[in-house]
Amino acid sequence: MWDRDQMAARAAQELEDGFYVNLGIGMPTLVANHIPEGVEITLQSENGMLGMGPFPYEGEEDADLINAGKQTISELPSSVYFSSADSFAMIRGGHINITILGALEVAENGDLANWMVPGKMIKGMGGAMDLVAGVKKVVVLMDHTSKDGSPKLVKECSLPLTGTGVVSMVITNLGVFEMRDGTLTLIELAPDVTEAEIAEHTTAQYKVDLKKKAEAA
Repeated sequence: MWDRDQMAARAAQELEDGFYVNLGIGMPTLVANHIPEGVEITLQSENGMLGMGPFPYEGEEDADLINAGKQTISELPSSVYFSSADSFAMIRGGHINITILGALEVAENGDLANWMVPGKMIKGMGGAMDLVAGVKKVVVLMDHTSKDGSPKLVKECSLPLTGTGVVSMVITNLGVFEMRDGTLTLIELAPDVTEAEIAEHTTAQYKVDLKKKAEAA
């Protein structure tokens, strides 16, 4: 199976030169560490920053510079700042090429649930609903199963939805799925993972079109 960094590295392969990119909190932030050589992207944060720099070294943090997950970040010579209203106008206007988000559940038809578990305290829904509605490509980066071993790729989401039919690709620690004409399709396996293992831990229906064995990142 892939570890978290290997999953992030696989997700980074979906980035193309010149892309404007929004990374969700948690594991998706690791994608910034694996941008392919020769590819230049611009990171956008819904709290009002375009052109985020890398995480600062210890002692160089600026408490005023944070991403949407409240992690300290750095700025670049090209960084610009604006209101969150302008940030969401970029998102809702379709100006962001790709967003990479975590998820609690993904359904076989591309429905996404990633903002709350009933009965659990939450700080708010964040920007996920706007992102999945306005961004051109939505990539989900998540473990294949929850902590109790239950599948997260399911026939139908049981948790409150973030968006319906919005997911373009799912990258888990076991493999990669792509939505093709509304059908979830397994396209890659992580090293040493078998199709039988995928089937054992997936309740969603899916097709298989394996063109290559994924390499460890």
